[in-house]
Amino acid sequence: MKPPALRPHRSRPHLRNVWGVRKRATATAISVVALALVAGGLLLLVLLQTSLITATETAAKSRAADVAALIASQDVSEAEQSLADTARSGQYVQIISPQGTVVASSERSAARTPLSDLRPRPGQTLIDSVSSLQSIEDTDEFFIVASGVQTEKGVYTVVVASTVQVQADSVTTVAWFLLGATPLLLAVVGVAVWFLVGRSLRQVERIRGQVALIDSSRLSERVQVSPTNDEIQRLALTMNTMLDKLQASDAEQRRFVSDASHELRSPLATISAGLEVAAADPSGDTWHELQGLLSSETTRMRYLVDDLLTLAKANDGGIRITVTDVDLDDVLSTEIRRLQPMTDHTISASLVPARVRGDAHRLGQVLRNILDNANRHARSTITIELTSGPNGVEVVIDNDGDPVPEADRHRIFERFVRLDQSRSRESGGSGLGLAIAAGIMSAHHGTITATQAPGGDCRFVMHLPSGSVD
Repeated sequence: MKPPALRPHRSRPHLRNVWGVRKRATATAISVVALALVAGGLLLLVLLQTSLITATETAAKSRAADVAALIASQDVSEAEQSLADTARSGQYVQIISPQGTVVASSERSAARTPLSDLRPRPGQTLIDSVSSLQSIEDTDEFFIVASGVQTEKGVYTVVVASTVQVQADSVTTVAWFLLGATPLLLAVVGVAVWFLVGRSLRQVERIRGQVALIDSSRLSERVQVSPTNDEIQRLALTMNTMLDKLQASDAEQRRFVSDASHELRSPLATISAGLEVAAADPSGDTWHELQGLLSSETTRMRYLVDDLLTLAKANDGGIRITVTDVDLDDVLSTEIRRLQPMTDHTISASLVPARVRGDAHRLGQVLRNILDNANRHARSTITIELTSGPNGVEVVIDNDGDPVPEADRHRIFERFVRLDQSRSRESGGSGLGLAIAAGIMSAHHGTITATQAPGGDCRFVMHLPSGSVD
């Protein structure tokens, strides 16, 4: 048997993917208002019904107390006359004798049969509710109050029956008004929210349209900022800030490519010209003469490419760091011993034991770049000091050359920056050493700064916090 074919799964589009912000906002507003209206309407109806029933109960008790007081202070005949004079629509009052017969009533229809079987003791008040009064053929719901009165002839009962149908009709009327007004109110809310959200989204759409037109050739353009002092204005400002960063990044990338191409052009041109000259000489003597030059140019280009790759990793935050315990004084001593045979300058060093967490190879690369830079610019003396304290480890490298101008002390750590434009690349390097040093120090959570020593010498300061890299 063949296995049943599997039906392709069709994922249903989620409501958020089908509905836009405008529809979702309108539907949410209508739903919230509808729930609020339903909850508020139900609460209003309950409170209204309770209030009306309480008012009816209070009025019935007050009426029964008045009649009972009149019977107690005068007699039944006076109370009977009062019932006739103070009769109210929707309210029946009876005076029932101790024998259970109706001796007085506010309405003729209630003059024969007692409206209730309640017989309270003297001074006692009992209440009851019935769905109808069959004795007077009234199908309305009634609230009944019965009070007992002691007289010389016995205990009389005053019964007051008040209809609550009017209250029920009032609650029903209010409920119908709420039911009829709710759709209209929801329609008004929906139209208002639809209009207001649409108006706000038009501003967002305007910003989106302006940003969509900006490409790599128009990075100088900016989004129009409306003076509304709201989220739309802040969105436009944020978009402009992002465009500023993109433009700066694009300019930096273009400059980097241009500088890198310019740096690579010289050794490539030398190698190309040397190969052409060597190829034109069938004897091979020219090749032997140019071999050293071509080898040095190849080595120079390899170092330049390595520096570019290292700097690219440092700028992307992806420079590889092998974290170990590093005796920085040993690393610095190694670099000083490397430099001494290569320089005619006097090197004086003051080192103390100092241990940090980091990459010994990368930290050695930083120290080598700074020492080579000091060797190129020093007149006669290079001074090195390594100190360690509670705030971390600090390396100070001074040379008696001209200090870096204050305006260039930050720029000098950028790529391909040479402050002395007259220097040749052979003597001045590629302009990447200090940029690489700054990138490596940043990966170690450290800093490197160019400044001026108190005596006027050029000074570079490296600072590494204790346990700087985890």
